[in-house]
Amino acid sequence: MIIKGDDIKKLIPQRDPFMMVDEFERQNESSATSALTIARGNYFLLSDGMVSSTGLIEHIAQSCSALAASLKADADTAPIGMIVEVKNFCCHRRPQLGERLQTEVTFGFSFGNMTLAHGVTQIAGETVAEVDLKIFMQ
Repeated sequence: MIIKGDDIKKLIPQRDPFMMVDEFERQNESSATSALTIARGNYFLLSDGMVSSTGLIEHIAQSCSALAASLKADADTAPIGMIVEVKNFCCHRRPQLGERLQTEVTFGFSFGNMTLAHGVTQIAGETVAEVDLKIFMQ
């Protein structure tokens, strides 16, 4: 099931202009896809019309948060998560205003509240960013 609009707010704690996910679909117990169309007013949109590299990382992290929330059947509020570590980040190119990011996140090893995750973001089939994250979820 694809989740859009205000229903995303049930999965992530961020709100405009800091929301970096506008569509989400869980694939299974360890992976999901998400999307974001870069619009004016986006917090990470720079004066050159391009999204910052940190915005790409935040988009992937919020996608991970949405996956974590979708796995909790009894959750009535979005979990609060923090990026603990960023590894192997590669930004092939920065997205620009109007482009649609499509991201796949996959959870790896988890121990307690810590989870290792991998994210790949594409635009029209072109990989624009990849990262490994260590995330702490409350």
